[in-house]
Amino acid sequence: ICLTPMVATAQGFAGLGTDATGFAEPSRGDVPSFPADQGAHTDFRIEWWYVTANLTGDDGIDYGVQWTLFRTALAPTDAPDWDSSQVWMGHAALTTPSEHYFAEKLSRGGVGTAGVTADPFDAWIDDWQLVAADDGYRMTARPGPVSFDLALTTFGPRVLHGEDGFSVKSPSGQASHYYSEPFLAVSGDILLDSGPVRVTGLAWLDREWSSQPLGDDQSGWDWFSLSFDDGSKLMAFWLRSDTGRYSSGTWIAADGTPTAIGDGVMTALPVEAESVAGQAIPTAWRLTYPPQALDVTIKALNHGAWNAGLYPYWEGPVSVTGSHIGLGYLEMTGYDN
Repeated sequence: ICLTPMVATAQGFAGLGTDATGFAEPSRGDVPSFPADQGAHTDFRIEWWYVTANLTGDDGIDYGVQWTLFRTALAPTDAPDWDSSQVWMGHAALTTPSEHYFAEKLSRGGVGTAGVTADPFDAWIDDWQLVAADDGYRMTARPGPVSFDLALTTFGPRVLHGEDGFSVKSPSGQASHYYSEPFLAVSGDILLDSGPVRVTGLAWLDREWSSQPLGDDQSGWDWFSLSFDDGSKLMAFWLRSDTGRYSSGTWIAADGTPTAIGDGVMTALPVEAESVAGQAIPTAWRLTYPPQALDVTIKALNHGAWNAGLYPYWEGPVSVTGSHIGLGYLEMTGYDN
């Protein structure tokens, strides 16, 4: 069965604004509950399980790791075995200061090669896995150009974004259900051409599901997950359209207390661009958030962190300097248009 045309129709970043007739829609007041909402929501059109990690090796070098599982429903109703309407796509990436490695997997639902269970939690595609473990998760990708085996230990609460997990994405009201696990400590090994490297660091897990999260005129986004030295954190995104940008975010105190950030309260302006895969990509930004006196410069560890998959996008680790010091991840989509 050829998966590519089906994924191309349903999973493209611009396609996130396509018609959702027959699928479930996010609803205010439908607050995520656990463990149920760790699992798949097959009545919604799209969702993802998304982990990014900022790591330092015992060699003293900084690294970044991404592990993502996407689910797309091609129709509002499902069927067993090879007639399933569910399509799965996995992304794994490993970034060093000089190299960026990316791998992609595709699978049809209903045949056991990819899926998610809620309790006990297990997300997998082929031999890539994010699975519940003592006090957190174990995350693996192997073998291939991207290979790692990492333990993620929880040290803080889950965070619901927007209004109790109802995250608005446009002036016209498109939305998703969205929560994060931003308090994850990491230890384990990554595998480079030169051999294994022991690493430690911080990870951030994002969970989101919807059926039409973007407006028809929105073509891409710039998304930041930042962890600061004082223990506080920030999730922020800007969605681009022909008429401007729509922003939203969450300030997360060191104890996990969230404060929702509405449209226009933050600013994020590119200050430096690089030519990446033939595109001009903003790899340095100035981000401000006046209520927390935040005024920082965000710079990519590796300008070439381009995920050249079916739907190309930029994603990589960043450093944070200025009023707050820290690190995080930046994702930018829609720049290949």
